Amino acid sequence: MSESVVVFKMSEHNLDIDEVTQELLAVISGWLKQENCYTTDVQQQMLESHLRAMVARAKTGEALPEVDVSLFDEISQHSIALSQRVVDTLPGLAPEETFLLSVHFEVIRSND
Repeated sequence: MSESVVVFKMSEHNLDIDEVTQELLAVISGWLKQENCYTTDVQQQMLESHLRAMVARAKTGEALPEVDVSLFDEISQHSIALSQRVVDTLPGLAPEETFLLSVHFEVIRSND
């Protein structure tokens, strides 16, 4: 099953941060439903807040503080892959964004 990947060129196309955040949340919700995963209200708020910040960084080019990726050794490859799919939609983000976002997916995927 091949799905087309949407790419949001934030600054190049002067895209709206909130609109792109909502579109990405809808895409992510679809991915989570496919895996029978769900978010609690708090997890949804945290994910939305993190996504909005990522989308803003993709638009402004703001850099992340240095991140020690070894802190993410216990995050599953599956959560990292899901996170990478999101980061791939926002060109120009630092590779560390994948690891930071993967924590959300790891927590969400652990819900019973």
